[in-house]
Amino acid sequence: MSDVTDAVARLVEHGPAVPTMVLASVAALIATARFHTRWSRRHGQAPPADDTGARPPTAERPAGSVETGAASAVAAAAVDAGPEGGESALWRMRTTVRDAPGSLAVLCAALAEQRIDILSLQTHPLADGTVDEFLLRAPGELSGTELAGVVTAAGGTHTWTERADAHDLVDAPTRVLALAARTALDAAELPLALRQLLGRCTIKSLPAGSGADVSGAVPPEGTLEDTVLRLRAPEGGVISVERAHLPFTPAEFARARALVELDARLGPRIPHGLDVLTLPEGSDITVRRADTRDVPAAKAMHERCSARTLGMRYHGPVGDADRYLNHLLSPRFGRTLAVQTASGRIVGLGHLLWDGDETEVALLVEDAWQRRGIGGELLGRLVAMATETGCESVYALTQASNTGMVAAMRGLGLPLDYQIEEGTLVVTARLDPSARSATRLPHGERIGQE
Repeated sequence: MSDVTDAVARLVEHGPAVPTMVLASVAALIATARFHTRWSRRHGQAPPADDTGARPPTAERPAGSVETGAASAVAAAAVDAGPEGGESALWRMRTTVRDAPGSLAVLCAALAEQRIDILSLQTHPLADGTVDEFLLRAPGELSGTELAGVVTAAGGTHTWTERADAHDLVDAPTRVLALAARTALDAAELPLALRQLLGRCTIKSLPAGSGADVSGAVPPEGTLEDTVLRLRAPEGGVISVERAHLPFTPAEFARARALVELDARLGPRIPHGLDVLTLPEGSDITVRRADTRDVPAAKAMHERCSARTLGMRYHGPVGDADRYLNHLLSPRFGRTLAVQTASGRIVGLGHLLWDGDETEVALLVEDAWQRRGIGGELLGRLVAMATETGCESVYALTQASNTGMVAAMRGLGLPLDYQIEEGTLVVTARLDPSARSATRLPHGERIGQE
């Protein structure tokens, strides 16, 4: 992973054309892997049918590519067909074996006796043993408890099993290269890449100077404490990763640290793409990604907004925007889209915010530019981003009287859940992979009224 960090960083440092070079190189590697494996990685696994892990089952899928229905069907058919023509199932398994000659051979022989194929194996050396991580194809009738029993009888300890799917079949080097490339091209990808690298986990960014800042207790090389790892954030503060159901290994810690080091070496960056859209009255606006370098322009927009508009967005009186705009525009906490006029003035902001295991969407459009379809355009693009990163839902927190935000959420055409308490409304939209194409307008298309 350190080699990947150095290679990607050197490429990006060569100049503005490098993002294309990075994408082309990694695309070639991934295309080669797909030619051999015929399926791509999507972050996470399906809900386990029989799981010996110590965390509740979840259908969460972290960030990753969205696969077409046809490819999913091919992958599912490949999983169901066992080596002898019977039904089979894929399992991810971790177990600790003694660091002694023959220990792994005994375990492999025990798996073979149960007609269990070993599709891949990674080793994580420890001071007093080795954690072996397997991807297995087992007979369909074998349960997770039975699989763990076979391994325990063969000398494995602290065994953890989880149902896998065909997306786990991609080889580890290709997956790590793809994560490094995503991180190199977009600073907002770091928390998502860490989650895909480490599986189901909770990632928290603790800004420097905040009440939760523990950077003073974290050395530059980071710390690893069983199920919690902490790393110095590139911009200051700490990135904390927790995975209660499975301890981190030193190898996983080194991989996570390498991704964070890559991010730190490349500095602030966001994709440079933008779309020029035409409003119904003929005015052109530009939609682009924004970050903390846009704080002065965003603050100026806030100063032009009415107290009512700001109150709708922030659910009460608003003080100095400096204390929250740096957080909202930081790629560490999500992604921001800005709408700007031909003169370069920002007139609208849309935020996609990582909130633990949930994802929040928020909008602010300057008074003079409201009711022109800008809010719906921003929201549709934010939802498309959330879908592409594997989110299962997004929620908007607003006032019950904010009919514009409610109308924008309804305009998505997605299943919605409503919760209201003391005038505060939470609208949750459940996402679907097919929403990706439905929520993003083509370049230059005219947008309608809200």
